[in-house]
Amino acid sequence: MQSKIQPTLERLRSLVSSRTDRAAKAREAAELVRAARDYHWVGLYDVTSKEIVAIAWTGVNAPAFPRFPITRGLNGAAVASRQCVVVQDVARDSRYLTTFGSTRAEAIFVVASPIDGHIIGTIDVESDRPNAFTPEDEVFLHSCAEALRSLWP
Repeated sequence: MQSKIQPTLERLRSLVSSRTDRAAKAREAAELVRAARDYHWVGLYDVTSKEIVAIAWTGVNAPAFPRFPITRGLNGAAVASRQCVVVQDVARDSRYLTTFGSTRAEAIFVVASPIDGHIIGTIDVESDRPNAFTPEDEVFLHSCAEALRSLWP
């Protein structure tokens, strides 16, 4: 699986600089991230001053909360702390907003504006296994956030 990581990051960098429209880029980026480490689900979100809004996700079903207040959920916790949030067992974290009933672990990685550093987006990764995220996943997902930064205006 490690062999997929560098090519995935290169593909993400190439994708965000392509002339494809933003929605198509975001959908493809989510799928590339999901496939690289065999995650259950990946979503990309915009962060505004009041809300967190899904812009793309893997699979055909939208998340249960495609938009929610910036103060809610693990996404909201990541935005507030300006750091990634990794929860290895969502059943033990009251901040978790159910996306899918099968989710057992979730990791949120923030995307910061290169201009002023405020949080402009998140990458939300879910697993159907508890304790699914390793230090290698964290390095990979942080690198994905960096590679995808220009996807957010």
